[in-house]
Amino acid sequence: MRETLEYWMVVAVARTLGWMPRGPARLLAGGLAWAVFHAMGRLRRVGERNLQLALPQLSAAERQPILRSLYRYLGWQLVEFCQMPCYTRENTQRMIRTEGLEHYLAAEALGRGVLVLTGHLGAWELSSFYHSLMGHPMGMVIRRLDNRKLDEFVNGIRCMHGNRVLHKDDFARGLLTAMHQGEAVGILMDTNMTPPQGEFARFFGVTACTASGLARVALKTGAAVLPGFMVWEAKEKKYVLHFGPRLHFAESGNNEADVLAATQQCNDVLETWIRRYPDQWLWIHRRWKTRPPGEGSLYEGNS
Repeated sequence: MRETLEYWMVVAVARTLGWMPRGPARLLAGGLAWAVFHAMGRLRRVGERNLQLALPQLSAAERQPILRSLYRYLGWQLVEFCQMPCYTRENTQRMIRTEGLEHYLAAEALGRGVLVLTGHLGAWELSSFYHSLMGHPMGMVIRRLDNRKLDEFVNGIRCMHGNRVLHKDDFARGLLTAMHQGEAVGILMDTNMTPPQGEFARFFGVTACTASGLARVALKTGAAVLPGFMVWEAKEKKYVLHFGPRLHFAESGNNEADVLAATQQCNDVLETWIRRYPDQWLWIHRRWKTRPPGEGSLYEGNS
């Protein structure tokens, strides 16, 4: 009963925001996000702690606008997701563009598969959807939602134009198959992991347990790896899907050392992009939750 109620509540919100003009829908979602920012103290404290860890040079007064802006962008992304079923190549041109597509096409032309390094920055849900809408469907590694009906509803929107889902609980085999078939897969690599799925690498100068699957698959298959992020460019008043140059991982013959080095390289790239758009990254996730053996929690009293 609870799952059914949850499903219909989400569907009702999606339909309401989906039918509204984009401008008013953004205002409404932004207002809701503002209310959540003030109501959800736990998430706000996690965000403040993460900013303390990652950007210690900022004062408390400088951290607050970043968090408030993040919630606004989350509200906007909710609107985009609800309106994605109505998006076409034509009606998205005024609000979205791609930069660096040549990097993606060059990686694809190698024929060994493409791993898109990405994270919870900007409009991550819209990025793969728009890329598929423009004729470049890809796989997405995601976690199943606990509510199966809601999971099917969300994935139905994500996959409208040829995208497909690789669930985290069985993604390794699917990821290897996709690379052998020369396909592209996007991997959100900025969330907390636990060993053995993660390796401890630096992130904003703080040790963070980081997903190592992308590095392992790339080193095993020779798949091309490149960063891809869709962010809001305020000066243009547009979302821009940025693709960066291909990353090259060193191979020393010591596989575990190479995996760690490649994972660190990915973290460095993620950090560079987040520093460019700090108010568009998901600071409210406990990114540094898993600690190396013997280290205490970094979130005591903050969550």
